[in-house]
Amino acid sequence: ISCALSPIPLQVDGLFIIGWMYLPPHDPHVDDPMRFKPLFRIHLMERKCATVECMYGHKGPHNGHIQIVKKDEFSTKCNQTDHHRMSGGRQEVRVLCQESASRLLVHPLSEDRVLLSYLGCWLINCLTYRRIYLPPSSPDDLIKPGLFKGTYGSHGLEIVMLSFHGKKAKGTKITGDPNIPAGQQTVEIDLAHPLHLPDVENLRDFSELSRIVLEVQEQVRREEQEEEHWQEEEDRSQQAASQPAAKPLGGEGAEGEETAAGAEGTTQDKASASQPFVLPMGVISRNEDYPRTCRICFYGTGLIAGHGFTSPERTPGVFVLFDDDRFGFIWLELKSFSLYSRIKVSFQNAEAPSREAFDEMLKNIQSLAT
Repeated sequence: ISCALSPIPLQVDGLFIIGWMYLPPHDPHVDDPMRFKPLFRIHLMERKCATVECMYGHKGPHNGHIQIVKKDEFSTKCNQTDHHRMSGGRQEVRVLCQESASRLLVHPLSEDRVLLSYLGCWLINCLTYRRIYLPPSSPDDLIKPGLFKGTYGSHGLEIVMLSFHGKKAKGTKITGDPNIPAGQQTVEIDLAHPLHLPDVENLRDFSELSRIVLEVQEQVRREEQEEEHWQEEEDRSQQAASQPAAKPLGGEGAEGEETAAGAEGTTQDKASASQPFVLPMGVISRNEDYPRTCRICFYGTGLIAGHGFTSPERTPGVFVLFDDDRFGFIWLELKSFSLYSRIKVSFQNAEAPSREAFDEMLKNIQSLAT
């Protein structure tokens, strides 16, 4: 389940159903474990009695409400938002700003700006939750798909879902930021176009990496134009019912498919090996503790946009597979590097309800609570 704040794991613990706020570790430590904070709790006291409690804030559980919105979606409402306010007021916010700045290794943000952010958290009243469908796994996948936490510059750590779709892999944002909101495809990896990086010394030269990536980008552009041409030819031949259907460039098309398939098989073999890796000079990384060896690299594109998701565009980059649980992406235009680490979480002494069981419980709880 996800909301605007973060993914929300649901946990059944005795007579309680608990929704936890799923927070990434402090920036830029992507390998640290996730942080948990209870957000709401449903107490099944008796057969025909249930209470909904908001757990947000610093004053303990307080009265709340739950409502089914539609399939795979529900909302919770806090009835006592004064429990969300911090007792220390502006002085406490000032201290929190300084602590955040020291963790993020940046200069403190405008106090008024951060104050507004904290006020928004204090005054949380109603949140809507939507189910997250985790991607299916296939033996042919480069690595196991799933959720990863990654570095996004001054935006801190964000959560991305990695999924595989034939010759493409996609990273979809589960949590967003003022530039790219949740739900957008942050990176796309072209598994049919592995990159052959130079040796470490030459890799330090950003212009050399840029040359390699832009050459592959031009190759991809030509292939897409050829594919569009073949498709137009095929459409025209199908419309000409009085003439026999020709095979426009059929041999080349088949050869292209075989080549792509062969490349895919080759990349699977190469993915088991390793090669030295270093970021080129001038590429900014929030986390300097990235792996110094990688298995394989691919051409990819990353989504960038202005504040408020204005003027979005896909720009070339490099997907770097380090191991089964870590990968990176070099944003060529931004000259920046994002490091991603797999989220590994398990609840102790708790059982997660099935989708059908939880949906039925929510319906019953809503009728009981009202």
